[in-house]
Amino acid sequence: MALQHWTEETFQQAEEQGVTALVDFYADWCGPCKMLGPIVEQLAGEITDGTLIGKVNIDENPAVAQKFGVMSIPTVVVLKDGKEVARSVGFTSKDKLVSLLAQAK
Repeated sequence: MALQHWTEETFQQAEEQGVTALVDFYADWCGPCKMLGPIVEQLAGEITDGTLIGKVNIDENPAVAQKFGVMSIPTVVVLKDGKEVARSVGFTSKDKLVSLLAQAK
């Protein structure tokens, strides 16, 4: 599944479709976000089960970050049917992201 940059509208569509999604909240100026970015991109290239992988730039979409209570970045949120089922704050490994996704299954 290709990595997508998400907006408020994208979240609404994902909720309506009832899909599982992993969303990376980041900022261009954030060092740990830059380290996590390639890991999220790699995961997006490996996921084949219909799970959506998205990124939200908090500077461009502050309302979305506020809605999800993002206080520190990077923050990764896993959603199932539009509801949060898992969260990780700070840099994390690919294995941890896979584990977070497993919580939504």
